[in-house]
Amino acid sequence: MNADPTESLENEASLQLDANGRLRHLLTLDGLDKTLLTDILDDAQGYLTEPGVLPASSQSLAGRSVANLFFEASTRTRASFDLAGKRLGADVLNLDVNTSSRKKGESILDTIYTLEAMHVDIMVVRDASAGVPAYIARHVLPHVSILNAGESDVSHPTQGLLDVLTMRQHKGAFENLVVAIVGDISHSRVAMSAAHALTTLGIGELRLISPPVLAPDQSRVPGARLLHDLAEGLADADVVMALRIQRERIGNLDGIPGIDEYFANFGISRESMKLAKPDAIVMHPGPMNRGIEIESALADGPQSVITQQVTNGVAVRMAVLDRVGKTMAARL
Repeated sequence: MNADPTESLENEASLQLDANGRLRHLLTLDGLDKTLLTDILDDAQGYLTEPGVLPASSQSLAGRSVANLFFEASTRTRASFDLAGKRLGADVLNLDVNTSSRKKGESILDTIYTLEAMHVDIMVVRDASAGVPAYIARHVLPHVSILNAGESDVSHPTQGLLDVLTMRQHKGAFENLVVAIVGDISHSRVAMSAAHALTTLGIGELRLISPPVLAPDQSRVPGARLLHDLAEGLADADVVMALRIQRERIGNLDGIPGIDEYFANFGISRESMKLAKPDAIVMHPGPMNRGIEIESALADGPQSVITQQVTNGVAVRMAVLDRVGKTMAARL
């Protein structure tokens, strides 16, 4: 079957929960309520251990099969989903996009149906085209779950969850926080998912700072302030997150600053961080372009929680995998 992944059907949010309100698919954070997001964060916190201590593990997914379908390059997300599935006892299959039949012309649904025939229960999907995870979710068997591991410039829900978990660990409640996200906001699925999560969790103020040409439409982030001045955006911020310019999604867009100009006006450095609160934390979803969006000394400095974001990524993905696994078990 060949169909258009962008076909206009029901809203993605309506696909995510089963008839009993349990999480079946994770496609977007937009539309999920505060209680569910908080429960996932709490579950993820429970999977964290101290450095040097054996990582948390269980057999909650023993007998289940998880397929990682990454049709777009990834390091952190793919590796952390791989580890998360194995630490929960699942059989994990990593599909190599360079040799997959989809690259040879097979439709995406035929790939999915092949994996279903192999009794794959959970499919983790990353794709450069918008709408693919929801498109797959509308066509899989009732017992199969789809997890969005990054969708074009639209959504990256587990990244959003790990980012807000990191913020909560260092800053506690969200109500009084000022969070500044700086960079290519328009093309950043990370920024979109973080904005959805923070708005639902009751953020005090969310500032999205970018050159005008890289700013999103306000309708995409209704609860955020859109700014084009770094000093204004960083003033008294509690959390500062830098983003890279996503040249693979931009194409031939005019007006993008050169490297030196960008770093001078929007790069996060030890000097610019003096505008934020003294105890502000610095974040970056990776991959980092040191010396462009973030100063190397700052990325490795005491304010940085970037490696903790990576650690939290495994825990969050364990929490999500475990939750959809419990939904499967409840249907039996």
